Amino acid sequence: MTPESISIFVREVRKQFGRTTALDGVSLEFEAGLMHGVIGPEGAGKTTLMRVILGLLKPGAGTVAFRRDGTPVDFETIRPQIAYMPQQQSLYADLSVGEHLDFFRALYGIPDDAFRFKREELLQITRLADFIDRPAGQLSGGMYKKLGLMCALLRSPQAVVLDEPTTGVDPISRRELWDLLYRLSDQKILILMTTAYMDEAERCSRVHLLERGRVVATGEPRELLAREGVRSFDELFIRHAAKEPARGSGR
Repeated sequence: MTPESISIFVREVRKQFGRTTALDGVSLEFEAGLMHGVIGPEGAGKTTLMRVILGLLKPGAGTVAFRRDGTPVDFETIRPQIAYMPQQQSLYADLSVGEHLDFFRALYGIPDDAFRFKREELLQITRLADFIDRPAGQLSGGMYKKLGLMCALLRSPQAVVLDEPTTGVDPISRRELWDLLYRLSDQKILILMTTAYMDEAERCSRVHLLERGRVVATGEPRELLAREGVRSFDELFIRHAAKEPARGSGR
């Protein structure tokens, strides 16, 4: 594993909201240095799983464990090394792209020299350098998401958790976001992202399919499709849904 690599282990996690079962005994491993996709339709439990992993929600049962360089650590120890971009980002509409970067530099306490280098690197790879003075409220959906990702990456994290980063963006911005994710993956950063787009499953190193709060299947995309005897992840979900009785869905 790479230096300061982070891996995450979810064991038999359950979570309910009233009578609705959001997570029903979920067990998954997110190996360090890979791009992991948690794939599933709306209500599969993807967002709930991300929030449990990050300590924003307490599981009703089960555990989430972390390792750094193969050694068990508690979440508080590695919290600064994990970046999180929620599905609904909370940027400031009246602050420009540059002002957002300055704000998060101060918030994270990043030294000036390190900030200048990271700022230029992120502006280049997100192609937002020409929009440095544009307020966030005037950015397109894709540009807005890229700004949120830039702010999350300022601290040079070793793990990035992204909740549906490509939802609601145009096809060109969606492709550019994936190019950015590939760049991060090349740096051997653990990427954990959720998506409801079945076609994005094949872009990941590992996929973990959720349906109604349960794990449907997990593995390397092509190997998984071959093992299940299907041609696409849409087909795999349709087949699984036909076998499952109706019940309360997750979030």
